[in-house]
Amino acid sequence: MRIGLKTNKVARESAEKWLMDVSHPRSTRYGKHWTQEEVVAAFAPSKNTVDAVTDWLVESGGIERARITRTKNKAWVAFDATVEEAERMFITEYFELDDGEMKIVSCDQYHLPSHLLEHVDYVTPGVKGLHLKTSNIEISEKVPSKRDSKKAFRRGISEPSLPSQRNTSSLDTCDQMITHECIRALYNIPFPDQKADVNPNNTMGIYLLSSAYAQQDLDMFFSNFTPYVANGTAPIVSSINGGVAPVDVLHAGSEACMDLQLAIPLIHPQNATVYQVDDDYWTVHQWLEGGLFNTFLDAIDGSYCTYEAYGEKGDNPDFDPVYPNEREGGYKGERMCGVYKPTNVISISYMKDEAELPAAYQKRQCDEWLKLGLQGVSVFIASGDSGVGDLPKPDSPNGCLRNGTVFTPGHPNTCPWLTSVGATKVYPGKTVFDPESAANDLAGDPYYFPYSSGGGFSNVFGVPKYQSEAVKGYFEIADPGYPYYYDGNWKNSTGLYNRNGRGFPDVAANGDNIAAVYGGGIRMTGGTSAAAPIFASVVNIINEERIKVGKGPVGFINPVLYANPEVLNDIKNGSNPGCGTNGFDASKGWDPLTGLGTPDYPRMLDLFLSLP
Repeated sequence: MRIGLKTNKVARESAEKWLMDVSHPRSTRYGKHWTQEEVVAAFAPSKNTVDAVTDWLVESGGIERARITRTKNKAWVAFDATVEEAERMFITEYFELDDGEMKIVSCDQYHLPSHLLEHVDYVTPGVKGLHLKTSNIEISEKVPSKRDSKKAFRRGISEPSLPSQRNTSSLDTCDQMITHECIRALYNIPFPDQKADVNPNNTMGIYLLSSAYAQQDLDMFFSNFTPYVANGTAPIVSSINGGVAPVDVLHAGSEACMDLQLAIPLIHPQNATVYQVDDDYWTVHQWLEGGLFNTFLDAIDGSYCTYEAYGEKGDNPDFDPVYPNEREGGYKGERMCGVYKPTNVISISYMKDEAELPAAYQKRQCDEWLKLGLQGVSVFIASGDSGVGDLPKPDSPNGCLRNGTVFTPGHPNTCPWLTSVGATKVYPGKTVFDPESAANDLAGDPYYFPYSSGGGFSNVFGVPKYQSEAVKGYFEIADPGYPYYYDGNWKNSTGLYNRNGRGFPDVAANGDNIAAVYGGGIRMTGGTSAAAPIFASVVNIINEERIKVGKGPVGFINPVLYANPEVLNDIKNGSNPGCGTNGFDASKGWDPLTGLGTPDYPRMLDLFLSLP
């Protein structure tokens, strides 16, 4: 039996303040990040809660204190009980169900004394049931491989072969194909000292689901585009719940190859860490009907496995993978909890829509991004590739809400404690020395859907304090004139977007006509999926320079950037159409398609080196 304890109320109310203490450039505690143990202790249930539940178990339930334990993450009181004891304590009757794959121990209802309601979230096994493995499951369905699954989170991808003759060492063709030479010229990133000593603990993390790299593709890219990176250079692979990498070239995924081919040469001689997440079965079912990131967050923070907030605790079986997975090809081990230490920087190029998941699920997960920020982890997330809308869906040809009219913000890029990254483009006839524009390829081509940089305003999260002046300034300068609503109430409104929602993205980087190699061929690809690892790489390099002078990683960077927008290249041209509208326009200052702008490495480096 386990009794889930409510999170410390003081911690929930103070969390944002704690994050700003270590992240705001004017804070005297800037950069003094917490240890994971300090985070666990701060968010752990209060002593009053623990004592109230324990005393009740002993005095009313007849459970000896020697039988009662606390889980390592402090979130649960656990004890063994007979069925008779459990039914007497919770005034209920337990039964067993067999769904053909798992046996479930459950009850229709249970009871607690009223004085425990403020302390207890829920009891397990309870009405949600407890899944138990069976030993004789027969599986008749053929489980599709994740290497063949639809790239449901990969947006705006272009995959034609390149012309056979191409000078990849010239800046003259950056309006046709973006190479690393183009990226370095755009953002003033110096070429690496190949013999430099680097901190082995400062690798850059890359989250991957349903897409894995092939070493042959990496080597072909290095040989053709970045010869200063030796063939055989490979990322560190952290497999989570059965994730497999590398794979053979025929099964390599474009997302994995592109992310690594962008990041590794930019951060070289630093290395990358791949978080390859989930087994073959669940990677398919997640993009079909599930949530994202919970099993990943479990693996890098054991306390998240049972963290309670907004009525959600632990992984939700309605949305998240369940392990052990007894299906064919399933991961048979226990769900991984706290087995990997998070890297200082993590890049994510996957997303879903806010409307696809319960608000409570998203808020609880957002708390975890905040907790990682407290520990000095910077997380960068692609803002989406469908402007203010989304890809077509069965009930919405343009991917928009309420009969195709309401703008569709994404998850989790609207969480205020992540850095959301939009995309820019070098337009035809322009050079890397001209200002970039917001990525916008409405015409598309035979290989991909029309694409524009995702951005807008959340229906779940309000405007964070660090962003309030920037959002206010946008509406003063470039108000789009569309009808709007407040507090995410799009169902009972004629408005198109949430006027008091968290704005996204925060920043941007190039995301179109990106040179890549996958499937054994040189191709062009793109999307905010490219912009996120580019911006994340810049920050990883800055962390390395801070470490060299005895300082720590920059952690959650949004407060610093919003307070110092001059270190970014402001993007003032372009729009992100969708939902039958022109979307939003780029403007001076922050805007909901390119954020504060693209990185300027020397200015960003000087700023972050000047901070404690």
